[in-house]
Amino acid sequence: MQELKDRASVGVVMPDPGNARLTERVTGIDQTGAPVELSVPVERALTLYLNAQEIVTMMTINDYPDYLALGYLLNQNMLKPDDVVTSVEYDEDLEVVVVRTERGTNYEQKLKKRTLTSGCAQGTAFGDLMEALDDIELPTAELRTSWLYAMTKTINTTPSLYLEAGAIHGCVLCVKGEPVCYMEDVGRHNAVDKIAGWMFSHKIDAADKILYTTGRLTSEMTIKTVRMGIPILVSRSGFTAWGVALARQVGLTLVGRARGKRFAALSGDDRIVFDQDIATVEDEPSRSKRKGAGYDE
Repeated sequence: MQELKDRASVGVVMPDPGNARLTERVTGIDQTGAPVELSVPVERALTLYLNAQEIVTMMTINDYPDYLALGYLLNQNMLKPDDVVTSVEYDEDLEVVVVRTERGTNYEQKLKKRTLTSGCAQGTAFGDLMEALDDIELPTAELRTSWLYAMTKTINTTPSLYLEAGAIHGCVLCVKGEPVCYMEDVGRHNAVDKIAGWMFSHKIDAADKILYTTGRLTSEMTIKTVRMGIPILVSRSGFTAWGVALARQVGLTLVGRARGKRFAALSGDDRIVFDQDIATVEDEPSRSKRKGAGYDE
């Protein structure tokens, strides 16, 4: 197995739509019967082990198996924030990633209780969905509307796998509206897990961060954001009732339907600072519309 070493420095992580490994060209016909050739994302199976125990097999574009593995374990509460990870090993041929820790682990009972979440590609949560939320206190933070408008415009115009091939979700970690880590995958749960793994690997402080997702604001997205310690979650898509209820319970700022000059905040609006004149904000042009252009996609 290849041991994946931590990246030497912390730099901005952005999508790599030119990576030929992530897409393939497929031929077909269009609505008129004319031949077409499209780029489509490539799904790969990745089986995750924690020490000697098999945890789950995920479908992923598999661009960051180390970050995905670490983030998945963190967001499932199987890896603790203070755990010492001794190695992350990836075997491309076997499609296996193994996370090894100093602490002994055994999650046989937890693995028997599974909940399929509403995330695309059927995300799975193990054990009690509310596990570890009671002890979390989100940091004080602010969301300036100038940051929000700049952030959504930047993300919508950044070259990405979505714009290249579609059929993909994105999650972006931002500071004051500036993206610092932009991950994509076939499921938004994978994209956010990769961000969690990146933050863990580089000891990134969550207190001043904003998490943006192209997908719906569901219970799963709320729980993962809170477990990561991020105080603000933004989406261009809509909300679910449980996602809103959980956000209000833990004090998460939840902003959805953020497109152009429009947005709706259903939780934590006390963090929002209206510092930009809405008359100066442009509506989103049709050419910039991405996944989630419908209110609740």
